[in-house]
Amino acid sequence: MTLHTPTVIDALTLAVIQAGLQQVCNEMDIAFSRSAFSPVIAEADDRADGIYDRDTGALISQGEFGLPVFVGTMQHSTGHIIRLIGEGKAGKPEPGDIYIVNDPYLGGTHLMDVRFAKPVFVDGALFCWLQNTGHWPDIGGMVPGGFSAHATEVEQEGLRLPPVKLFKRGAMDQEIFAIISSNIRIADQRIGDIKAQAAALLVGETRLMDLVAKYGTATLDEAIRQIRARSAERMRAEIRAIPDGVYRSESFVDSDGVVNEPLRIALTVTKAGETMTFDFSESSPPCQGPMNSVFATTCSSVYLGVKHIFPDVPINSGAFEPLTVLKPEGTFLDAQYPRPVSGCAAEVSQRIAEAVFLALVQAIPDKVTAAPAGTSGNFALGGFDPAKKAGYVMYQITGGGYGGNAAHDGLTNGCSTIGISKTAPVEVMEQYYPVLFRRFALREGSGGAGKARGGFGVHYEVELLRGEARASFVMDHGRFGPPGVLGGKDGAPNVVKIHRGTETTIPEHLSKDQGLRIRAGDRVEVMTPGGGGYGDPAKRDPAAVARDVARGYYTAAEAETLWGRRG
Repeated sequence: MTLHTPTVIDALTLAVIQAGLQQVCNEMDIAFSRSAFSPVIAEADDRADGIYDRDTGALISQGEFGLPVFVGTMQHSTGHIIRLIGEGKAGKPEPGDIYIVNDPYLGGTHLMDVRFAKPVFVDGALFCWLQNTGHWPDIGGMVPGGFSAHATEVEQEGLRLPPVKLFKRGAMDQEIFAIISSNIRIADQRIGDIKAQAAALLVGETRLMDLVAKYGTATLDEAIRQIRARSAERMRAEIRAIPDGVYRSESFVDSDGVVNEPLRIALTVTKAGETMTFDFSESSPPCQGPMNSVFATTCSSVYLGVKHIFPDVPINSGAFEPLTVLKPEGTFLDAQYPRPVSGCAAEVSQRIAEAVFLALVQAIPDKVTAAPAGTSGNFALGGFDPAKKAGYVMYQITGGGYGGNAAHDGLTNGCSTIGISKTAPVEVMEQYYPVLFRRFALREGSGGAGKARGGFGVHYEVELLRGEARASFVMDHGRFGPPGVLGGKDGAPNVVKIHRGTETTIPEHLSKDQGLRIRAGDRVEVMTPGGGGYGDPAKRDPAAVARDVARGYYTAAEAETLWGRRG
């Protein structure tokens, strides 16, 4: 149905359409989580859904309940699918088709983030694309869970899929599914996630057709154009308020998992008028291990860092127009095949966002926080449960402290910088897997001292109850704690320990290792980072120091050392 399009859509109608597009994405998010089998999607919400332009793949709208890091990557991914179709390297889209792709070099992240893309047709013409991403608990590769800390090429990390039609005219291609299921662990459980992922897109298509029926495609096209233009202007207005200048920062990845040396992210932000340019060209060269970042993730990390600072700017491709990210060729932030990338989305992306914060806090200190924990705490455990007579792959993510800011202390046990994913309830994990959480608590004292202190990380300890398993970690901020700013102190770094009987070991790379043999009774202990402190600790309100001591966050002796006074 096509209705008459006014030259200018009135503000009320525009707001209703914008909210309607957002609601389409929100319902896809909810449908995906509620129908998925894997706790990492169903409980931890490690997924996202969005609407994309039919010609360019540009972001039209993304769900409020999806991971922000996927904002830029799915935009790039949709653009690559459109390009490959035009080049005859992917099948021509038809109604009912759904493409599957996880190739990180085609606008992706790591292999575990599997994207489904559905073309939406109205009266036989392509109207837009719907796409979602879900983190699969396993995609094959060297170790259960896909987080191979020592991988030196992408094939070691798992199955890499170019854009192919998993669903053709509404029916799943059983041959392609057989190829996928033959190359991943616990394949029988993935059918639940696949159907959930496809169902979310069907929900989105249905809701979108309601909007088409009400307004017509021409009106929606014009509304989308105006919404994009308004977002661009909102972002330009925020940027205009930043003093012109060049702002530099650096952030460090602990190591690449293979060579035990830090990787440097060097950022130069040039602000001129109503635009900002981000230059990472002086960063470390490509690394041997899996901490390389594909360019789509590098761009998306900048976008989400800026969105953290200006949360009121509506998210669509217009918001990115005033931001230029120069392609950092020859660095580990522009990974090319076959560089391994399992740590790019969950870890390197957060170091990139951290560099953005550390640069812009110099220009607009009232709007930017000190560094947050900046790690997703990726912990995978895979084995065979003799009680259930079945294999399993458990994947856990964990929160940490946020940095202090001009208004208040940092958030405690906040989600990662790149998303809204939360730790699955320990009761759910204990029901699914042969583990027992001996501890899951606040990590007192981990927040960096400052006028506003950083938030606290988490301290957990999980025991394997039955059988044997292999544990793998791809975390960060184990060598360096999250930096404080404006005189604030760093937050406590990440700590990982393996307890086997009376023996305790710490990984050589501190927060990265793979394939560690775990037997019944062995325990894995993790202490996630606290956030960085903001401002001179000596200027902290004495009443706030006393409150923290009274609550047991710091001892009186620690308070005297950190703030120069007892609580």
